[in-house]
Amino acid sequence: MSLSLAGIHHLTAITADAPGNLAFYTKVLGLRLVKKTVNQDDTSAYHLFYADGLATPGTDITFFDWPAPRERRGTNAIVATGLRVSGQKSLEFWRKRLLEAGVDAAEIRVLDGRASLDFQDAEGQRLRLVDDGGQGEANPWDGSTVPPEHQIRGLGPIVLSVPDLGPTEAVLTVLMNMKKVRSYEEAGSTVHVFAMGEGRPAAEVHVAVEPHLPRAGQGAGGVHHVAFRTENTETLSAWAERVREYRVPSSGEVERYYFRSLYFREPNGILFEIATDGPGFAVDEPLESLGESLSLPPFLEPKRAVIESNLKPLA
Repeated sequence: MSLSLAGIHHLTAITADAPGNLAFYTKVLGLRLVKKTVNQDDTSAYHLFYADGLATPGTDITFFDWPAPRERRGTNAIVATGLRVSGQKSLEFWRKRLLEAGVDAAEIRVLDGRASLDFQDAEGQRLRLVDDGGQGEANPWDGSTVPPEHQIRGLGPIVLSVPDLGPTEAVLTVLMNMKKVRSYEEAGSTVHVFAMGEGRPAAEVHVAVEPHLPRAGQGAGGVHHVAFRTENTETLSAWAERVREYRVPSSGEVERYYFRSLYFREPNGILFEIATDGPGFAVDEPLESLGESLSLPPFLEPKRAVIESNLKPLA
């Protein structure tokens, strides 16, 4: 079987303020809360998933709610999360909207040949709106506070920082079958672009080489891991076997109910996940009412009363 990743599946970050996080990502960014659940390995923490109108794989930015101090910035980390929009007018709309909301949004600039807009949420989560040229499908959400033509279309590109490119490049190209397609300069560092499949913003990883930075410390405002798309459980099993063949330590296949996953770390310690596209978030609640109540996978359902009693109100 010839294995190829289809693009970015989701990105999971950390918040220490779930109510503020919910308000920002739904009311300011206009994303849909498509799943309100808990971290399956730490049921005291919410796991909130925000996505497009149909909860499409590749559109999810998710958060663990942990009482953590702020991230210590540095290398050996995921340092920026791309969010795709379509066109210069959308970027202009977003800069005005963000500034009016009190968000410190940068000037629109061309980066790696694409118009881009950098900003941060209240906890310092580094986000970048990128013009994807209208490539690929878009599934606007009717309930969004953002007009359909300006809504965030999905994830991409994801930016990593490493002190040494070689080991990470080997994992991306040799193990994960990505292609190194180009490089560019930003803030005095060289950034190398790796593409999955046909590439484009939804299927790119950008790796900045920054040996001058200290090692990052994970915390609120930082990223926990990035996940990549594989079609189904058959292809995930093939990836698990490939990771074993390359003697990379991994979690083995993990059933997450909404998708099935495989976790491993690249040589600089950044956590990667490969996740199946299905069955998706509508497996346990209707598509039209996603995220309106607490969802738990079947193995946690008997513990619902205890789990709910330990969670803080989101409103």
